[in-house]
Amino acid sequence: MTDTTSSPTPEPSSGWREIHDQNRRSWNAITPVHNSHKRDQAAFLRNGGTTLFPDELELLGDLARKRLVHLQCNCGQDTLSLAAAGADVLGVDISDDAIAFAEQLSADSGIPARFVRSDLFDWFDGTDERFDVAFTSYGGVGWLCDLDRWARGIARVLVPGGRLVFLEFHPLVWSYTKDGTFGDSYFLADEIREDEGVSDYVGAPLAPSGFESGVRDYKNPERAVSFQWTAAQIVQSLVDAGLRLDVMREYPYTNGCEVFEGMTPLPDRRFGMPEGLPTMPLMLGLVASKPGATTG
Repeated sequence: MTDTTSSPTPEPSSGWREIHDQNRRSWNAITPVHNSHKRDQAAFLRNGGTTLFPDELELLGDLARKRLVHLQCNCGQDTLSLAAAGADVLGVDISDDAIAFAEQLSADSGIPARFVRSDLFDWFDGTDERFDVAFTSYGGVGWLCDLDRWARGIARVLVPGGRLVFLEFHPLVWSYTKDGTFGDSYFLADEIREDEGVSDYVGAPLAPSGFESGVRDYKNPERAVSFQWTAAQIVQSLVDAGLRLDVMREYPYTNGCEVFEGMTPLPDRRFGMPEGLPTMPLMLGLVASKPGATTG
């Protein structure tokens, strides 16, 4: 019998570029829908608003004068919040529409940041830039077909002493259906989940600038492909890439998103498990550093 609890990171499909490009099309389709629900984001940021939660800020620490790359930055709201916190920020994302929106949001808010439209793997291989901090959060790694390549790319672009700050929904969450009952196996090995497309998941807690009804009942015409990476696979990929694990945290709440129906509202746009269901880890936080001299 195979011990799936210790399965290595699966080998990616030979068609990884096609998979990622299909996801690009799905994100392009949904991006205007997501932003249709968010009221005047430029004014919100320009007037000192932030889309970051305390958990991200705690893991990030002081960002003043830090060179930071925001991986899979989507439409740049968090990227610009990081820039407003003092970092010199570059955002990278595969979606054409997301990067175009991010660039316009930067101009309209008056918060400077740079953005690159690229598949993450291509950017890792081609960039000569190096960073003090790499940041990734919420709904990132599940769209990538090769976790080891992701981790090696992060190690490559960090300076010695540089850090990865990672905050994600806990992988265990995706093993449960929306009503909180068991769904897929946590150990999906190399299976790929093919969805109808990136969904319109934006609700009021994910719109700190104010929620608008916007586009309703949208069905994404472009399918999307996602991957179930376990917490152990994520950590092991970083260790195998030569990074040192400094912090690992599990959180009993989610930030800004009701991943299950009937979740318990908590202060600061957080949600706990629905009443009557046991507490479980809902987010995973990591800090991993590249050995070497610390940055100033």
